[in-house]
Amino acid sequence: MSVLEVGTVVAERTVELSRESLVRYAGASGDFNPIHYRDDVAARVELPGVLAHGMLTMGLAVETIVEWLGDSGRIVEYGVRFTRPVVVDAEHGATLTVTATVGAVDTETARIDLTVKHGATVVLGKAQVRVRTAA
Repeated sequence: MSVLEVGTVVAERTVELSRESLVRYAGASGDFNPIHYRDDVAARVELPGVLAHGMLTMGLAVETIVEWLGDSGRIVEYGVRFTRPVVVDAEHGATLTVTATVGAVDTETARIDLTVKHGATVVLGKAQVRVRTAA
């Protein structure tokens, strides 16, 4: 990891989600809430459509910095606020974009701010990862 400066973008990526992605995540996580795969249930509870699991979105977001870090064990803290749902269209899916920017640096750690968007909408608020700067 090179010298870190506040405002530096350290990683970016785009993730394509499909309904199949949601089913696979449901199987791995055990979260089979039908709002994550059935349009009729999502409509019945007045959601805008089938939603991606919040924890899936959170996990995909933090995974963006793992290659840059070189070791996911350097992550010491991670938190987000779920601000908007990610609607996964049956035909077109959903596209997430993640930008990781240095938000603060001290002697032993750095705060990496994640901007996570679905289209133009920010879907995770205050998505921050504290990482050890020394290996």
